Amino acid sequence: MTTAEAVPAAVLATPAAYKDSESLHAALAAARRDDPVSLVEVDGYTPFWAVTKYADIIKVERAAKTFSNSPRPVLMTTEQDKLQQQIGIDTLIHMDGAKHRQYRAIGVNWFKPSALAKLQEQVNALAKRFVDKLAAAGGECDFVQTVGVDYPLYVIMSLLGIPEDDFAFMLKLTQELVGNDDPELQRSTSDEENMMAMLDMFAYFQKLTENRRADPTDDLASAIANATVDGAPLDDIQTVSYYAIVATAGHDTTSSSITGGLQALIEHPDQLAKLRDNPDLMPLAVEEMIRWVTPVKEFMRTAVEDTELRGKTIKAGDAVLLSYVSANRDEEAFDDPFAFDIEREPNKHLAFGHGLHFCLGAPLARMEIGAFFRELLSRLDHIELAGEPQLTATTFVGGLKHLPIRYTLR
Repeated sequence: MTTAEAVPAAVLATPAAYKDSESLHAALAAARRDDPVSLVEVDGYTPFWAVTKYADIIKVERAAKTFSNSPRPVLMTTEQDKLQQQIGIDTLIHMDGAKHRQYRAIGVNWFKPSALAKLQEQVNALAKRFVDKLAAAGGECDFVQTVGVDYPLYVIMSLLGIPEDDFAFMLKLTQELVGNDDPELQRSTSDEENMMAMLDMFAYFQKLTENRRADPTDDLASAIANATVDGAPLDDIQTVSYYAIVATAGHDTTSSSITGGLQALIEHPDQLAKLRDNPDLMPLAVEEMIRWVTPVKEFMRTAVEDTELRGKTIKAGDAVLLSYVSANRDEEAFDDPFAFDIEREPNKHLAFGHGLHFCLGAPLARMEIGAFFRELLSRLDHIELAGEPQLTATTFVGGLKHLPIRYTLR
């Protein structure tokens, strides 16, 4: 067994390490300095190469013919890998090459500027609705539970066309899926029982597919249900996998950016005051919040041929982890990377990935975050922490699960 003391990058296979961002970043800074492409061998996981430098991650992302997304695009335990393969999940993040391009095309029009322009008014209205909810909470609340998890959920579920009565159920499932390493969020300590959250989501979306094929409507769910690839409709696994990646990636990542962004503003009052006084800085501030939080911590690749990276020989079949949370604090890629700076420019962070797999929903996430903070800051007189923020134990997607705040709104 390799320990974190021997190989700093071993923290990347330790869900609980992500609950202490200071210690996590210290370990990753050591990895970048001493062993930026390091072999990690820890109990319960297939050995993998941890890539922690910004430039190396860019290199891997661009070498799509050398590094494949399949069969394991996300770090999981060996047992979780087996269970996922048995279910046969086949999402966009599992796909490569022509197949990926064909399936990505199904949803791409829904996230183009012209489509999002039509959605802007609805997103602004939801932002106001949730700031109103914050006002109604009486000046003190857990921001994550009161607003942070629900606002982006309402946006993505509305885009899909899911009825509001089902939002709470979908929230539970998405939190169980991405939070299955966190005792507070996981369904069970059993991998088999935790995987039932995925099966429950599949069952829900299978019914939705049947409904949208029988009675198409003007929503993303109908576009997915009635899509064809090479003239044939998507099968059940492909259709449900598409819904699942939109529902989870479109919710938890944006939620983490908003909640972590608010914490950063509270802890850097000079930046909060600057943004409140200069709302035109919002696009830059949104990018800095996303870099700061980096909700998607990693993706995996598998080498399809022997190759070399920073002097290390990576053999065909070896697993490779791309640590975005490390890359976004890389001292060689960012000036003063541990400073939260809402005027940071350029800010070419990797929170949305890079290259062919760049996040499809990135424009929507930026719109949601900007709309919420414009509404909040236009009405905010004072805000401070009212307790200790708590982060999720995860190696994949996550951020704050509790953010106690005290505030005054106009």
